[in-house]
Amino acid sequence: MRARLEAGQSVFALTMTTNSLDAAVLGARAGFHFLWAEMEHSPITLESLRAMVIGMHGTNVPVFARVPVIDLWTAKRVLDQGVQGVIFPFTTSPELAARAVSACKYPPVGRRGSGATLAAMTWPDPVGPYHDSADANVMVMTVIEEAAAVERIDEIAATPGVDVLFIGTSDLSFSLGLRGRQNEPLLDEAIGKIVAAAKKHGKFLGRPGSNPDQLVRWREQGFQLFQLVTELVLMRNAADRLMGDLRAAGL
Repeated sequence: MRARLEAGQSVFALTMTTNSLDAAVLGARAGFHFLWAEMEHSPITLESLRAMVIGMHGTNVPVFARVPVIDLWTAKRVLDQGVQGVIFPFTTSPELAARAVSACKYPPVGRRGSGATLAAMTWPDPVGPYHDSADANVMVMTVIEEAAAVERIDEIAATPGVDVLFIGTSDLSFSLGLRGRQNEPLLDEAIGKIVAAAKKHGKFLGRPGSNPDQLVRWREQGFQLFQLVTELVLMRNAADRLMGDLRAAGL
């Protein structure tokens, strides 16, 4: 993940919202660059997260987990299952950004606890101690999704240890009073401020996306990391196409 981003390439996530290991493995084989385990908005459990990590072991597809809140214990629990990145929602201040980084790093930089036996078993880098490799490679993704975060975006982006500024475009729209609408100048202005801060401080940029036309346009703005559809949306889209084809054939 980090190597692709540093090389200027795009990375695409399949968003996992169910406890289906089969869907996770199929998604990895389909070519997605990482799995976004959605633990803020879905019923994915620690047990199923661990199963995803085991299922991805030996592949080039890491698992990232979005935790429900920014706190040491939430990050600790998913990191100890072996995830290679943590996604922190509602990162509204530099203090919260620093808390997110601290939760993912071992002392003296951070406050992560040392009980990572399970994570070490499935870690992809067998060279050297796990904790050194984890400190060097775990990615910290902060989600910018409130107007208050935009007001302090330069400070948030300047936080050492933050790797990705990911724009939660729907929540940001709601926070700006736009009720989720995306084609609004006020939202575009806010996104522009986030993009400028990320470029100024050398952070990778991410956002949700759903079709190639969008992604091509956003790549030109500097976005590289894209959260794509859920496994259930993929199934629904394929089913819609199949049933449409059957109806068109008169069946």
